[in-house]
Amino acid sequence: MNNDQAPEREFMEYDVVIVGAGPAGLSAACRLAQINPDITICIVEKGSEVGAHILSGAVFEPTALNELFPDWKELGAPLNTPVVGDDIYWLNSESKGTKIPTAFAPKTFNNHGNYIISLGNLCRWLGEQAENLGVEIFPGFSAASLLMSDDGQVAGVITGDMGIGADGEAKDSYVPGIELRAKYTLFAEGARGHLGKQLIKQFELDKGKQCQHYGIGIKEIWQVPEAQHKPGLVVHSAGWPLSNTGTGGGGFLYHIEGNQVIVGLITDLSYSNPHLSPFDEFQQYKHHPVIKQYLEGGERISYGARAIAKGGLQSQPEMSFPGGLILGDNAGTLNAAKIKGSHTAMKSGMIAAEVVAAALANDRSQDKLEEYAAAYQESWAWKELHQQRNFAPALHKWGNFLGGAYTFIDLNLFNGKLPWTLTDPKPDYAQLKEAGQSEKINYPKPDGKISFDKLSSVFLSSTNHEEDQPCHLTLKDKSIPIDVNLAKYDEPAQRYCPAGVYEIVDDEASGKRLQINAQNCVHCKTCDIKDPSQNITWVTPEGMGGPNYTNM
Repeated sequence: MNNDQAPEREFMEYDVVIVGAGPAGLSAACRLAQINPDITICIVEKGSEVGAHILSGAVFEPTALNELFPDWKELGAPLNTPVVGDDIYWLNSESKGTKIPTAFAPKTFNNHGNYIISLGNLCRWLGEQAENLGVEIFPGFSAASLLMSDDGQVAGVITGDMGIGADGEAKDSYVPGIELRAKYTLFAEGARGHLGKQLIKQFELDKGKQCQHYGIGIKEIWQVPEAQHKPGLVVHSAGWPLSNTGTGGGGFLYHIEGNQVIVGLITDLSYSNPHLSPFDEFQQYKHHPVIKQYLEGGERISYGARAIAKGGLQSQPEMSFPGGLILGDNAGTLNAAKIKGSHTAMKSGMIAAEVVAAALANDRSQDKLEEYAAAYQESWAWKELHQQRNFAPALHKWGNFLGGAYTFIDLNLFNGKLPWTLTDPKPDYAQLKEAGQSEKINYPKPDGKISFDKLSSVFLSSTNHEEDQPCHLTLKDKSIPIDVNLAKYDEPAQRYCPAGVYEIVDDEASGKRLQINAQNCVHCKTCDIKDPSQNITWVTPEGMGGPNYTNM
């Protein structure tokens, strides 16, 4: 190995190492073990437990689950609330909303046969199935770096060192990370994966592709009065408040079991006004009468945020490289037209399992699984994403009205077979205008009943990090936040971060500086995506750090 591993590092060897216990990684593990129980498999997961870092809406399409575990009902999969109705609204203003007839909505918004679920709980269940099949799962261990062979192939990962102080020196509790060596390594880290990002750059997997585009989804769970609860109702909306700044995205409100309501807002990270705060847009959104009617008198019990990759098929990198594959939202498999990605992520993992199992059966190891691309393109997941490939670019290009009209024609009338593919070549971080050219936004103060502040919200995410450790939010150039971002953009990190991590403070001695409150970080990755100078790099903190989501 030509890696930077210390000679004393311990190692463990497996046929397959999977990074990330999300839907893609767990589905890959389960399918591998189903095909050949003798394949040795381990999953490394940076959260304190499987599901601790999982956050999604989520309305779940069971297509892939039906294939992976046809008897999932008998096995007790937590799909308890079937969708019974879809309401779609255009929010004209802070007080008015127009209900859109189903006949005029893209057909992808029809959720008949789907379920409202906690994706975190589904992943916990998938983790149990994987362990029952003999898969080893290591929660609380971050995959900190790639393990490379002398020939430049990915040979596994190195877990993060534990017990390094903020000064970079080893503490008494120091334990070096270990090498997890593999014949093939699968990266299923979710959107903007730390190692996936490195792999895409190192192997030029995005060559000839459109740049990836992202949104930030912010979500809360509320316990509401029974009289306001309508189990199985799905509400989607577009318009206010994002329309005030011409920003793309939309809101959702789902009625799950137990008198609970899931409410959230997805803000496209292609927005241009640096004064915009996705968190405060969400707090405003909840005050709209269409949404507030279900929340009033209830209690907010959970909060979280996570970036989603929404560029579509034309933004997907090549998914194979020497030694492994990039899967799921790490590769951008989300279907923005359906506002769903779990089923396609799962399918990408299942296809990976079949390809890897065949390669192992032929005594192959650490080569490039070029056959994955053909297998993926033969799947229903690729065909679905190809059919709906123009949804997100159309909305980015022409906005909700004209873009929505285009997607209605494309999907409802032509079934996605119009003979062109729209492009969207400008990355999200390059969209910001300078602060002086942008209208300031005066957000109302939270009322403590429907809307809340960031710090009380982060508290509900149960986020925690070991305080005496190196900051996992690294700056390539420490002068940029003040010399460039503050001067030109009024340092938008203060606002795009949904957890209050970034703060401009004024020291009498040294003047203004950027303070990074890494303890608050909910691992959403927005800073890594939206920073206009591309100066912030998110790296893994010590394992078990971050949010500890329940039922998200």
